[in-house]
Amino acid sequence: MHARILGFISIKGGVGKTSTVANIGTLLAKDYGKSVLLVDANFSGPNLGLHFGFTQPQHTLHDVLEGRIPVQRAIYEHLPGLHLLPASLLSRRVTTEPFKGIIHSLRNQYDFILLDSSPCLNEEILATITTSDELYILTTPDYVTLASTLHALKTARQKKVKVAGILINKIRGKKYELDMNQIEDITHVPVVSLLTFDESMLKAVSKTTPVAVLSPRAEAAIQYRKLSAALAGERYNDPRILSKVKKLFSKGLSKEEINRAVLMESHY
Repeated sequence: MHARILGFISIKGGVGKTSTVANIGTLLAKDYGKSVLLVDANFSGPNLGLHFGFTQPQHTLHDVLEGRIPVQRAIYEHLPGLHLLPASLLSRRVTTEPFKGIIHSLRNQYDFILLDSSPCLNEEILATITTSDELYILTTPDYVTLASTLHALKTARQKKVKVAGILINKIRGKKYELDMNQIEDITHVPVVSLLTFDESMLKAVSKTTPVAVLSPRAEAAIQYRKLSAALAGERYNDPRILSKVKKLFSKGLSKEEINRAVLMESHY
């Protein structure tokens, strides 16, 4: 094993970054048999553990960064193949300097390591950026969030880290929203996932269970499956009847499907 380290970033809260990490990590392990580690790299405002019901872990990433314990003592198995390295909910200021070395020391134990970053442009998000092999930026389809996305993109490029794709979340299908072509034209980064606003996501968070597990046929779950399949080097066929009917009358792959295919081919 030699893990691909994927960083999920945004310089704005509430865009769905943590939910995305939770769902994609779960699907890579559950559906594709990958060995996955999820890391809460939002040191000052962590909540990745809450998506899995981890409310009071005995040991956390904070303890590791402070040199109190070896990293293995802060890693928990949630499902077979899916491990979690949570941060402390009662967060305290820690140095991020050891973070890259700690995460890279785990490469040979996993197929994928997913980092959930801080939503602030500070040393915390820089730790995720510089530790990652490739980055995925979360945005919503509005100019305010896109401005933050451009800041994240600029920072990643300055650090010479590959931005592999953009995920557009909370799409409501309104005329005033930016579409994927506009976002690609502005960022020059391929959009690899289109996530419509889905209330099943809110229910999943309340149940501390990823939507891909709680409501596997929900629109959000299907979209996460499409991206997870591409990351795993697999092709995904939407099992829903309406989707199959639409495909019969379509003229080919959609733009984001092509982008996912290119993403998959770049690794497999």
